[in-house]
Amino acid sequence: QVQLVESGGGLVQAGGSMRLSCQASSHTFSWYAMAWFRQAPGKEREFVAGVSRSGRKLAYAASVKGRFTVSREQVANTVTLQMHSLQQEDTAVYYCGADGSSRWDAVSGDPAPYAYWGQGTQVTVSS
Repeated sequence: QVQLVESGGGLVQAGGSMRLSCQASSHTFSWYAMAWFRQAPGKEREFVAGVSRSGRKLAYAASVKGRFTVSREQVANTVTLQMHSLQQEDTAVYYCGADGSSRWDAVSGDPAPYAYWGQGTQVTVSS
């Protein structure tokens, strides 16, 4: 089992940058593929970016590719989402998820395999 705690959300102007972090409690952090999802009011939770257990496989939603960067630090048990050129459409609650069913170099964009979630952190992009 793993507990996840997100941090780093807040208010930012359009065009600005923000960094989100997710701290995992488990010493078995490398067992989990990690991903960021987001959910805006009235919308489904959607995949943003993910990183495989190995850290070598990265995946991004088309809407954020080239603007966001996901990474993991195995020793610190953290996964980070660096966001640049933020747009109002990026406004949402961002969730960190952990998938313990993935292969070493795979990451899923489907929320179903992610058994563990953080509480979420609000990101608001103003015009």
